Amino acid sequence: MAASARELLSAVHQELAPKESENRLVDLIASGEAPRSVFRLIAAEESRIVPSDQRSFLHLAARASEPGAREFFAGLGAGEGLALEKLKALAAVTGLDDQALREYRPLAGCQAYPSFMAWMALNGKPADVVVALNANFAAFGTYCATIAKAMREHYGFDDEACGFFDFFGAPIPGADEQAATIVQAGIDRNEATDEAWTYARLFQDYELQFWNTIADEAK
Repeated sequence: MAASARELLSAVHQELAPKESENRLVDLIASGEAPRSVFRLIAAEESRIVPSDQRSFLHLAARASEPGAREFFAGLGAGEGLALEKLKALAAVTGLDDQALREYRPLAGCQAYPSFMAWMALNGKPADVVVALNANFAAFGTYCATIAKAMREHYGFDDEACGFFDFFGAPIPGADEQAATIVQAGIDRNEATDEAWTYARLFQDYELQFWNTIADEAK
């Protein structure tokens, strides 16, 4: 375990960052080479992921003993609610109505991510989960910003349809500082463990599995 939260968060991110380039789908979207059908798949999969993650964050908020951690996770839960509303526009423009979403059969490779998020919500120490989330959000935010730009340049989507990716692609002011404060409190109370590294690594692997599963499905 690193001596300070900032050292830990930086070390985890540096260790995992090289793997971010293993996302095969985002590069295809960025160049306009991915078929338009990938956005339908993303919308369908995310329509299950976002509500699941929202419940996971709210459960973590309820479990957390430290006020800053409760506020952090509750804020993430609220953010997922906003994201779900923005996702509706993408679903609609790709031809997914409520019935189509109900009938859609999700892909295991895409749903592994929220499944692990739910596992962490039940089993992980909040400070360790924050470490994993901080590393993952850095990568996910970059992916989303790249996708939003490409959706406009190569696929002709309007701002409303791009709203989901715009939302997650925008940096959250003060998020890194808030994460560092929570993790430092966990370290000081011996509530942060070396499991943080495992959570972060697995979370990134499941994140990549989501994108690469869609890349393979859309060929």
